[in-house]
Amino acid sequence: METISENRCFGGVQGVYKHASDVCQCDMTFAVFLPAEAEHGPVPVLWFLSGLTCTHENAMTKAGAQAWAAQHGIALVYPDTSPRGEGVADDDAYDLGQGAGFYVNATQDPWKPHFQMWDYITDELPALLGANFALDMGSQSICGHSMGGHGALTMAMSLPGRFQSVSAFAPICHPTASDWGRKQFTAYLGADETKWAPHDATLLMREKGFQGPVLIDTGTDDQFGDLLGTQHLAEALAARRQYAHLRFQKGYDHSYFFIASFMEDHVAFHAEALYQ
Repeated sequence: METISENRCFGGVQGVYKHASDVCQCDMTFAVFLPAEAEHGPVPVLWFLSGLTCTHENAMTKAGAQAWAAQHGIALVYPDTSPRGEGVADDDAYDLGQGAGFYVNATQDPWKPHFQMWDYITDELPALLGANFALDMGSQSICGHSMGGHGALTMAMSLPGRFQSVSAFAPICHPTASDWGRKQFTAYLGADETKWAPHDATLLMREKGFQGPVLIDTGTDDQFGDLLGTQHLAEALAARRQYAHLRFQKGYDHSYFFIASFMEDHVAFHAEALYQ
């Protein structure tokens, strides 16, 4: 593991690191914020999965989570959204290829050799983090934005007991019924739609639900609202009587200004679950 940078931040350390990923077969970059408490022992972990076109850096610099994480003594992990580099497949469209991994394990060429983002986020990166940082990997929660909200919700419901809580900002809620999903799942997973269902938050909520609390914020002026399918997830939440807060925030769009406006709420929400 290579240290790219480490900076003092709200009494803790904001670091950026790079390592050779076995599952993605390329170098992967990620960021970790460690609060001051990590100097004395392992601290709880909050993952933040970013959206289309983002890297580890977008949320790290724009979401404003470090101040609130420092207040609660929680570490933040910001993975990249896809494999990258020479020899890694890509596409001219912003919503496919590098920057658009959709947190799935690709089974189709040319994506299969590198685009193994599910295994990277749920297996390889947690093992690396646990071995190299003062993190309590038995106390984790997960959050995400847009494509990352899709990833956070699907991972939380598919890995019972892994995460204490899950939240999302403007998540892609029903990708099997959206152009932000059908296109990518066809490319990465093939035309058999039965292979898509494990990566659809609405379908997972109908089938499994989540054992902990759920918080979702979406702006009423979100310019991508038609692609998100929030109404479908709302119906699934209600049908299952899932313990959840689904909030439509008046006047907010899809941007990091929206995320930063409600990040304090999300970190406090996760802190309550992590410190029960």
